Amino acid sequence: MYNGRPQLTESDIEKIEAEIDERKYVIRPKLIGEVQEARAQGDLSENFEYYAAKKAKNENEGRIRYLERMLKNARIISDASADDEVGINNTVTLYFEEDDEEQVYKVVTSIRGNSLEGRISNESPIGSAIMGHKAGDRVEVKVNDDYSYFVVIRAIDKTTTGDDEIKRF
Repeated sequence: MYNGRPQLTESDIEKIEAEIDERKYVIRPKLIGEVQEARAQGDLSENFEYYAAKKAKNENEGRIRYLERMLKNARIISDASADDEVGINNTVTLYFEEDDEEQVYKVVTSIRGNSLEGRISNESPIGSAIMGHKAGDRVEVKVNDDYSYFVVIRAIDKTTTGDDEIKRF
């Protein structure tokens, strides 16, 4: 359950560290050069290029701070699970009894979750409900104290982390 600290797998940490390195050692010097070049053009009061370059540089620095803070506060979790159980990075086919329809989702950590792209967080109501269950299990998903619904796990496919993006802030 969510406790204010992001849950990250080893592969999440590797992705975050790679993005930090890219932003610090490739993007940062490029953006600093663009700011210096725009500043050299003279009058800063009407210099759109300067303000655009400064904004891009500040956004990059903000992203670096966000990612570093995430690493500092992270709780490392395992993405290992039994072959027949739902775990992190597994693709699951769920049957929603209430709607009489099937949906396919990949269970990921919250920093990679994006339900519009079929990735649900292990900390979301549905993700936390199905974790550790097996194909064929009927699971209650509690949305809040007043509402819940049932899903049946139809299939579990072991997948890899792939190129799931880390969420923007």
